[in-house]
Amino acid sequence: MALRINDTVPNLTFPTDLGELTLHDWIGDSWAVIFSHPKDFTPVCTTEFGAVAQLSDEWAKRGTKVLGVSVDGVEDHKKWKGDIESFGGAEAGFPIVADTDLAFSKAFDMLPADAYLPDGRTPADSATVRSVFIIAPNKKVQLMMTYPMSVGRNFAEVLRALDGLQRTYEQPLATPANWETGQDVIVALALDDAAAEAKYGALDKKLPYLRFAKNPG
Repeated sequence: MALRINDTVPNLTFPTDLGELTLHDWIGDSWAVIFSHPKDFTPVCTTEFGAVAQLSDEWAKRGTKVLGVSVDGVEDHKKWKGDIESFGGAEAGFPIVADTDLAFSKAFDMLPADAYLPDGRTPADSATVRSVFIIAPNKKVQLMMTYPMSVGRNFAEVLRALDGLQRTYEQPLATPANWETGQDVIVALALDDAAAEAKYGALDKKLPYLRFAKNPG
């Protein structure tokens, strides 16, 4: 069955360049971002891993762990990190899953169940392994994005989405289009006007079903 938003992520145990990890234990009480790639030593992926390394302070501010996934082995990951750090100018201190058997990619529904890696493969053989998952402390998927091989991911958008998820997590709130931290938020229709005002103060009512409140954070 396909992995969907609000599904609990599978509690996999897997090798990484920083040792063996079990997913639920690794997430712990944190948020987590998992970003996956079809092969080490490839151009777009190297720029993306470099971008993630540069944002280490931003992940830490948000109580968020990051986990890379690539279908090559541990030794390749260790060597590749030298290129990532040289290009990005920052330490890549996060673990990278060595998904050589595709178990992680299949569990996260990034590849068909019958997918395999042929000898002499190219990144095209695992092209759909270019996904982002944001996972809450309750171990449930909050967001999924999948990119083609030709378009590098915008990790500023991943941060923005993470901020929105953390702002609205387990609250009757949502964020509007292009929302940034500090801007007004939308109050869910689960609250009537009186309950919404009691909880969040004066409302800016644009439409009967579109009510803004000051960011309570």
